[in-house]
Amino acid sequence: MGIGLKLVKKMEEWFKENGAEYSYMATEKDNSASVNLFTNKCGYSKFRTPSILIQPVFAHQARISKRVTIIKLEPSDAEVFYRRRFSTTEFFPTDIDVVLSNPLSLGTFVAFPKVLGYNYSWPGSDKFLDNPPESWAIVSVWNCQFQLEVRGVSSFKKWVARRIRGVDRACPWMRIPSVPEFFRPFGIHFVYGLGGEGVMGEKLVKELCGAVHNLAKERGGGVVATEVSAGERLRKGIPHWKRLSCPEDLWCMKKLGEDEDEDDEEDVGDWTKSAPGLSIFVDPREI
Repeated sequence: MGIGLKLVKKMEEWFKENGAEYSYMATEKDNSASVNLFTNKCGYSKFRTPSILIQPVFAHQARISKRVTIIKLEPSDAEVFYRRRFSTTEFFPTDIDVVLSNPLSLGTFVAFPKVLGYNYSWPGSDKFLDNPPESWAIVSVWNCQFQLEVRGVSSFKKWVARRIRGVDRACPWMRIPSVPEFFRPFGIHFVYGLGGEGVMGEKLVKELCGAVHNLAKERGGGVVATEVSAGERLRKGIPHWKRLSCPEDLWCMKKLGEDEDEDDEEDVGDWTKSAPGLSIFVDPREI
């Protein structure tokens, strides 16, 4: 009936009226109806293919290495660090201070190896901001207020999951990767602003994800999710279940008002034709 097309056109008009230069959308790459609507009928270009990685929150605590120090940054310190290190990352929000101070943002955490002579006094120390160690990693956590529920699962599979979960709670030292209670509404904790440097970057990201897992467990969350670019070098350090994750999402992009901006194209460039960067900064407000 063309309802979807009319909705997209109306939204694009609203975008232009509010000063937007670009419009982008995200969908599953196998959603042929959506891909066809945007790319064939609305003039969008295939832009990026990020991955959505999801890890269940088990009944046991994730184990954090004693050789790693994890600290929580004050929002003002996190803002300074993100602006210094991430300002050129694709989709980095210029109002990052608003994001970090939002009540749904549960904190920004950094991890680095325990090195003799490299100590901090928090809060109030700016040593990490001015002189970070050779290897470090950083993540921020967002409390998604919506809930999901898995339906259509057989009673037998529910019974098996319940039994495994019970053993995990009774014997946490066994560290059984139990299936959470997905069959009732469960919450999501989203990791954003992920980054790091150094030879231990992947390991430090893994330790941070463990800390986020424990935070989500304390708050009753069901899964920890994040979205990273196809070229993210720290991706191997992110624990996730392949069955729950989406290895290749699809983002499409369109430049609005191309006719009016044609003369300025040499000055501002065309984001729809830009080469993909190694990382993206997913704004959690868009989840």
